Amino acid sequence: MRSNDKYQRNMRKILYAILILSLLPGCAALRQSPEEKEAEMRQVEQCLNERNYRIDVNYMIPHRGFGKAVTGPYSLSVNGSAVDSHLPYLGVAYNVPYGGGKVFTFKDEIDEYQDSGWNKGQRVIAFSTNNDEDIIIYTLTVFNDGSADIYVRCRNREDIRYRGQMNLDRDESEN
Repeated sequence: MRSNDKYQRNMRKILYAILILSLLPGCAALRQSPEEKEAEMRQVEQCLNERNYRIDVNYMIPHRGFGKAVTGPYSLSVNGSAVDSHLPYLGVAYNVPYGGGKVFTFKDEIDEYQDSGWNKGQRVIAFSTNNDEDIIIYTLTVFNDGSADIYVRCRNREDIRYRGQMNLDRDESEN
């Protein structure tokens, strides 16, 4: 029995070592040089200043319940005075058309656009649009590394939040 316990302890140590060694190259790849960070920050700022950006969403947080990772091509794009919203929705709807309506999947013009500018490494942008079903207000908090938090409010549905990353590949973000 004692040799079996010793064998299991040794196997655990070997498995932990393999796990740690397999994660090290990934951690090294995550490190950016100061020049790369600065270039990324300039690119984020340029996209926001030009009002030409896309935020790829990977997580949603409904008003009630737990957050959920999302897969698929969900995103929010702003191109000048237009918004292209392709976001999933999970929550309570109060007054919607038969069949559920457009929800947050539509293209339309932006009615109002407010940009607070940079403050402590983040930039808050708020804009509204009317997609013929509801007036929707988006509040984006974009961080200087391109990560973003999207808060969506409207009259006919519960509020919902999303998290994502700004797509800095200019060829893909231009529609």
